[in-house]
Amino acid sequence: MQFDIITIFPKIFDSYLKESFIKKAQENGLIKIRIHNLRDFTTDKHKTVDDRPYGGGLGMVLKVEPIFKAIETIKRKNRKTKKQKVILFTPRGKKFNQRMAYKLSKLDRIITICGRYEGVDERVAKYIADMELSIGDYDLMGGELPAMVVIETIARLIPGVLGKPELLKERITKEKGFIEYPQYTRPPKFYPKGKFRRARPEVWKVPKVLLSGHHKKIEEWRKKHQKVIEK
Repeated sequence: MQFDIITIFPKIFDSYLKESFIKKAQENGLIKIRIHNLRDFTTDKHKTVDDRPYGGGLGMVLKVEPIFKAIETIKRKNRKTKKQKVILFTPRGKKFNQRMAYKLSKLDRIITICGRYEGVDERVAKYIADMELSIGDYDLMGGELPAMVVIETIARLIPGVLGKPELLKERITKEKGFIEYPQYTRPPKFYPKGKFRRARPEVWKVPKVLLSGHHKKIEEWRKKHQKVIEK
């Protein structure tokens, strides 16, 4: 899968793309991530990407022309790609969830548009984007963080990205969604010391059933304490 990210702050992604599974997935050819500087698609000497909104407003709005040119350029260079979508990140968009991640993971390419300032010219949402997405009921300074969230959520669903297929199979069901349950590791007993620790309990213990080695009881405990994140 290929991810194309359109942004006016391309360096924001530098450290994120060079760490952990995302880095390995790129090195192994499982995903491709390309960052496109929106200013490269302007025509004036000042590389203007924003302007004042008609009717007045609190801030500047990203212009439609450079975004249109960026999308056209990306698609023109990849004409054979059929299964692709253009996503615009906006607080007014549909809330991103695991169900969407599953559907989007079946695509060949995802092009994301990262808004900034007071927003993006509405004609981008109306005529260019295939989807408008939000990652939560709050406002951010731009779409770069949502782009990272979407890329990581989708990338981990691509076979081979996590390294072990069973990591996905055992925690994800098509019928229910994404399954989470409490997890513990060594030591079995932890004695917290320090000024800021909670007064009680004096010992933080791992539930006995997880130390028992009884697989059936462990599975029952996990089902009892699991939380299903709906698709």
